[in-house]
Amino acid sequence: MKKQILHVDVNNAFLSWTAVEMLKNGYETDIRTIPSVIGGDERKRSGIVLAKSPIAKTFGIVTGETLYQARMKCSNLQVFSSNYKSYKKYSDMLYNLLLDYTDKIERYSIDECFLDMTEYLQGDTLLNKAKEINRRVREELKFTVNIGVSENKLLAKMASDFTKPDKIHTLYKEEIEEKMWKLPVSELFMIGRRTIPKLNNMRIKTIKDLAIYDKNILIKKFGKHGKLMWEYANGIDNTEVIYKKEKPKGIGNSITLPQDINNILKLEEILLSITEQVTFRLRKYNMLANVVNVQLRTNEFKDFSHQKKLGIATSNTKEIYNKAKEILEEMYNNKLSIRLIGMRVDNLIEKNQVQISLFDNTESKKQEKLDEVVDKLKDKYGYNTITRAGKLNINKNIKLKDL
Repeated sequence: MKKQILHVDVNNAFLSWTAVEMLKNGYETDIRTIPSVIGGDERKRSGIVLAKSPIAKTFGIVTGETLYQARMKCSNLQVFSSNYKSYKKYSDMLYNLLLDYTDKIERYSIDECFLDMTEYLQGDTLLNKAKEINRRVREELKFTVNIGVSENKLLAKMASDFTKPDKIHTLYKEEIEEKMWKLPVSELFMIGRRTIPKLNNMRIKTIKDLAIYDKNILIKKFGKHGKLMWEYANGIDNTEVIYKKEKPKGIGNSITLPQDINNILKLEEILLSITEQVTFRLRKYNMLANVVNVQLRTNEFKDFSHQKKLGIATSNTKEIYNKAKEILEEMYNNKLSIRLIGMRVDNLIEKNQVQISLFDNTESKKQEKLDEVVDKLKDKYGYNTITRAGKLNINKNIKLKDL
């Protein structure tokens, strides 16, 4: 099976996160819109630029230069201190949002992640998921990301580095020649500064030059790194997304609708689809939920959410959906036009932590067996090969791939 990989990279992370935090705390100016940098202690001559605003960049200010040099280029430059604690908070917020899409996330650095979406598309396309993530980060977290879409980590990372900010780019193997080979060899991932002059002396100026060069000569000159460079230039990368296999504290998903909806029956159909996705993942972890939460966002970007506790901890799709539906009916006002609906389960516990009750009803056990059979069919034949009757009418108004 071909891998489905995303690379999510925060645009100008330190400065963007500082800007968002300052705006939350009442600062009137968005420092992303003025000549500004994030830097070290100006009292020390070694204080350097860690991040710069787009306007600061137009003055020729570059990351890594001293603040003294930066001020020489722009006299009205505003300097703001870094705050690792704040950056960690926003990095975690991004990570938690991404957990709505896959459990296989590699935190490559504080501001970038690889996502293995291979088993989590559930009828959607990888590009649609990228668009959804891009939009949600902008709307919910108030900063922007670039997203690379591909079939391996290397190509996804290369794609995310194309034009910025707030962009989504694909880079599949059939697109390498058009999109990647024309780039300077210095743009290739894992090519160090010291290696570039050596490659240039071999008349290797572009990534294409490297890709068509004799691999054996590269290995002879650079050893294992020569082989790696040649493979990367040809889009070859078989490394896996490395993720922590830890139990989640909550599992959720949300959908930005292709068109606003003001019909509760249609919202209930979509909620059923989301519930199936969430409970499918819940059972994969062999966990049970105690709390159900439903979120709505109107076309005026007003958010509403409400949660309720389940009678007993469960992973049963029908029971969780009934509780979610109950919450939706209490929350929803027919005058509202909804553009986003979401559902999550929280207060999760291990299934083996729950004692079997003498009063477990037969109906509940039947539903558990049904869920087990449906899960096995989805695993074997694909997520969308079997669906519940209540979801069949969704296609009349919303394409299943949008879910």
